[in-house]
Amino acid sequence: MIHPTAVVDAGARLGAGVEIGAYAVIGPGVEIGDAARIGPHVVIYGPTRIGRENRIYQFCSIGDAPQHLGYKGEPTRLEIGDRNTIREYCTLNRGTAEGGGVTTVGSDNFFMAYCHVAHDCHIGDHTVFANASSLAGHVHIGDYAFLGGFTLVHQFCRLGAHCMTGVNTTLFKDVPPFVTVAGQGGTPHGINVRGLRRRGFGEEAVLALKRAYKTVYHSGLKLEDALTELARMAPSSPEVAHFADFIKASKRSIVR
Repeated sequence: MIHPTAVVDAGARLGAGVEIGAYAVIGPGVEIGDAARIGPHVVIYGPTRIGRENRIYQFCSIGDAPQHLGYKGEPTRLEIGDRNTIREYCTLNRGTAEGGGVTTVGSDNFFMAYCHVAHDCHIGDHTVFANASSLAGHVHIGDYAFLGGFTLVHQFCRLGAHCMTGVNTTLFKDVPPFVTVAGQGGTPHGINVRGLRRRGFGEEAVLALKRAYKTVYHSGLKLEDALTELARMAPSSPEVAHFADFIKASKRSIVR
């Protein structure tokens, strides 16, 4: 179901049941999986692979060249999973050669209007990006992360699974999993308790994470000493172990 005004390159590959809206442009090297719906005036350039049952609304720009001064036209790519919703005016860029060559988006994500995903970002599954949330290059977003409207994330930052940011949050450091942050620089505001309960985390897991959070943020310990305490707690809680492992792996340090 391709609108007669749409432009679909002969080198594009469309799955069964794909819908292409009026004045959309599908370039060479684009692969779109079954039952995807591409709205009017959407522009998709390749190399880009889009999975099944994605819904891309009008005026989005998907898979265009990275906004990077060092990019010289190398054949980088964008890969998008299944069942994502990408609302109006979103921009998702391909990777850069020096950054690994690929930008990836998982499955079941929801991007509200005006969101931007820059080159070499890697986004997990089941995330929510509220309106105008923007990622600079090389950002990693964990599963079930929730970005409040107008969240801005500096390059090379990591946001852990199940974390949450408030409206107008600006981040320059990593956000550990399960943590809620808000404001300029991302002031921590505790564990994302409501989100965890909605996703089936039990009270024992939530209490363990609260204790871990207090150890890192309210005990007065240096981060190295706090991690030593977390190591004692981790064997009895896989959530705390994940929390601690994320912090230990941080290269930019964490919001604190």
